[in-house]
Amino acid sequence: MSYWSQKRVLVTGGNGFLGRHVVAQLREAGCQQIAAPQSRECDLRERAAVQRLLETSRPDLLIHLAAICGGIEANRQRPGTFFYDNAIMGIQLIEEARRANVGKTVAIGTVCAYPKFAPSPFREDDLWNGYPEETNAPYGLAKKMLLVQLQAYRQQYGFRGIYLLPVNLYGPGDDVDLTTSHVIPALIRKMVEARDRGESNVTLWGTGNASREFLYVADCAEGILLAAEHYDSPDPVNLGTGREILIRDLAETIRKIVGYEGTICWDPSRPDGQPKRQLDTTRAWQSFGFRAKTPFEEGIQKTLDWFLSQRRP
Repeated sequence: MSYWSQKRVLVTGGNGFLGRHVVAQLREAGCQQIAAPQSRECDLRERAAVQRLLETSRPDLLIHLAAICGGIEANRQRPGTFFYDNAIMGIQLIEEARRANVGKTVAIGTVCAYPKFAPSPFREDDLWNGYPEETNAPYGLAKKMLLVQLQAYRQQYGFRGIYLLPVNLYGPGDDVDLTTSHVIPALIRKMVEARDRGESNVTLWGTGNASREFLYVADCAEGILLAAEHYDSPDPVNLGTGREILIRDLAETIRKIVGYEGTICWDPSRPDGQPKRQLDTTRAWQSFGFRAKTPFEEGIQKTLDWFLSQRRP
């Protein structure tokens, strides 16, 4: 409580999926001075807008969550947008935070920054040992440049910036638009709609043989706050559970929880994305005591309950 009570905190992307959970936990921790502008109020791609934002909020701590992101299809359709927007937002924000003497900056990266064939579980030291999976490489590389910037600024200017690598997130408030959503909200929506329509089968992308690791969004928010308070090193840190699941098994789990009794069909003409994703979470535990708490099926049930509660008739 004492750490956060007097802090002025700026959260970019504070009205987004992860940002709303971060802001809520900041308030619970006693932080009373939180700035979380919406994108229409401040376009982080514009340098003058970034300067005005820092002048008015005068943060002691900056948490940069704002991102243009989406699932495999969104990355395939807009790779240039995903690269430019994410790179320019982060680079300008960090530079202007340095000029404004912001005390500490927390930048959120992405698991998409890891090499396509990184040894599993992914360790932070393997981050540069190969090219990312092609469908999301522009996004992953844009976000990874912020790690380079933070490390360079720490070396030259003594700028205090840390870089966190969350694995795939899920939970209440996620994007359920099938053209932009990630796998869990997309599967929940497809299974619920197939169940309600009485459809005998549902077709899913890929082979189902790729694996993913998922972190409940509130757990990720907790990890970010722990790192902001206790971590101050140039080395990147994974945030995850350390446990992977095959997409095929994920689909069966969601089918069971939703109560859909039809058949799952796979379309191998559609991409699987990265073959495996599982993080080594040792550094987060040793450096600032973070360990995910939410059991996977409990998190899926909470996400389903939220989806059903906000669905239009």
